[in-house]
Amino acid sequence: MPIWLLVIVIVFGSILGFVFLWLTVAKIIRKLWRFPAPSYTGWFLDSGFRRTFQPPEKVIARSDINPGMKVLEIGCGSGAYTTFVARAVGGKGRVYALDIQPKMLRQLAAKLSKPENQDITNIKLIQASAYELPFEDSTLDLVCMVSVLYEIPDRHRALLEAHRVLKPSGILAVTEFFPDPDYPLRSTLVKQVTGAGFVDAKVLGNFWNYTARFIKPKESICL
Repeated sequence: MPIWLLVIVIVFGSILGFVFLWLTVAKIIRKLWRFPAPSYTGWFLDSGFRRTFQPPEKVIARSDINPGMKVLEIGCGSGAYTTFVARAVGGKGRVYALDIQPKMLRQLAAKLSKPENQDITNIKLIQASAYELPFEDSTLDLVCMVSVLYEIPDRHRALLEAHRVLKPSGILAVTEFFPDPDYPLRSTLVKQVTGAGFVDAKVLGNFWNYTARFIKPKESICL
């Protein structure tokens, strides 16, 4: 084997080994302690680099976000997808950007104050827990979470809250991305969400980047 090829193999193998080790350690930590992405990571979460791998247009299309909808984004963070969702629902729609961390919401507020976002007037920022959503029963058209659900310690409780605030036939859209340390297999996600009363699971995308879309049935059973 030529020396240059051997060097490439060694370097590539080292990178793969480091990534595998990082993912293994990160997954162990995340299984022991579930917590939202720290606010100091907001710059990365709201970066073009991230959106290269999780394109907003795909998230919106797979989630079935349409003009005029009332959409709740749980775990909006610094707003990586919030402005895209706001433009997708249009002037007759409404986006409720919810996060438990005030610092994340301040970053989103600063983003919305920039000249390129002055046309967006349909976003309301809300600091609240996914366990206690500040909405009446059956009032929202769609709830979305992008790489957020598996950061939540009690996912079943959060899913029941999402179920409560959605209108009958409302949509829950959960987007996940590998190699996020909290990334769940599609089968795991579908089982958990349907266990909270949602139906008609449709998984769009691939192993690396997918959106699972669910429906709140018209006649829901209290779980």
